[in-house]
Amino acid sequence: MTTAAVGPDRRPRLSGVDATRGLALLGMMAVHVLPERDPDGSVSTSYLIAAGRSAATFAVMAGVGLALLTGGTRPPSGRPWASAGAGLAVRALAIGAIGFAIGYAHSGVAVILPYYAVLFLLAVPLLPLRTRTLAALGLLIAIVVPVVSFLIRDVDKPPFLGANLTFGHLRDSPGTVLEELALTGYYPALAWTAYLCAGLAAGRLDLLRKRVALGLLVGGATVAIVAAATSWGLLGPLGGRDQLAATLSRPQDVAAIDRMLAEGQFGNVPRTSWWWLAVDSPHASTPLDLLHTSGVAIALLGAMLLLARQTWGRRVMTPVAAAGSMTLTLYTAHVLLLASGWLPADPEISYAVQVVAVLVAATVWRRLLGRGPLERAVASLAGRARDAVRQVGWVAPD
Repeated sequence: MTTAAVGPDRRPRLSGVDATRGLALLGMMAVHVLPERDPDGSVSTSYLIAAGRSAATFAVMAGVGLALLTGGTRPPSGRPWASAGAGLAVRALAIGAIGFAIGYAHSGVAVILPYYAVLFLLAVPLLPLRTRTLAALGLLIAIVVPVVSFLIRDVDKPPFLGANLTFGHLRDSPGTVLEELALTGYYPALAWTAYLCAGLAAGRLDLLRKRVALGLLVGGATVAIVAAATSWGLLGPLGGRDQLAATLSRPQDVAAIDRMLAEGQFGNVPRTSWWWLAVDSPHASTPLDLLHTSGVAIALLGAMLLLARQTWGRRVMTPVAAAGSMTLTLYTAHVLLLASGWLPADPEISYAVQVVAVLVAATVWRRLLGRGPLERAVASLAGRARDAVRQVGWVAPD
């Protein structure tokens, strides 16, 4: 059994799903807080593990959550789809508003929530699709959208880098903000729809079955390994790395390319060479990056679902699963804390303090009060939208 009912909200939850989402949150916090480099100048282990993969897992799990929210193995169609779409649109607007609001905190974090909101809007037409269609569409998006983006992006246009987007930006430069959210920003929603499709496809499966969980683990790991190996082959034996080095102002500085590949990009790769589309660096949003990180997320989900089938596994993951059940609240609190100046100066201590606070607070809150406060508020608004659609006669009651 992989479900767990906790707190006053007695609806069963898949603890493996919550735990995967919780690990993604902790990984994103690590990228925000821990040093990107070790004292010797090399890229830190925490960054190598979490950079790119944690945010991607966050997005994949959004798709899983939406699938579970809208029928699980039975996707909505017709009138129930219209009802679900109305609720999802309001949910997207609420999450986007929270994201733009916390942008005023100037935390230095590339806040993902406005991009998340666009992803939720893009998910509305995807809700009726089944697993195979979603998987094929996700693969197509992962391959085609980065190439189209490479062709049409303005090479000289500096992005906001996704940090500190506010209502002021939306008011003063709506076109620029929408372009960034969709195409040029840190988490470009059009390319990241590949993650959404992967999550929706996984969420339409029967996640209670051991065979499904094992398939997700093996299938995801296979995709991740093949994508990484393909990038290595293209950049190494086939000479891509040298071609990229030749585009630098100092072509002899091959070490600079190695640093760029390890540290990643800011949502998109440079347009100086087609070889950039062969990299799988963090936040590169290339085909191989999207496929590798999607595979990692799906494999992690499968592993957590398998672990949750064991009683001891569910007990071990309880704090992380509690955190994963209220990531909107905890992510928002994390961003605001980073901007507050209250945290210890030492990054390792700061991260440890935040992890302990997140796990303890989430466990207690979940046990006593159920949903997180922001999750409860957003769900209430979405529920009212669904009810309003039903009341005017557009949608028959479920």
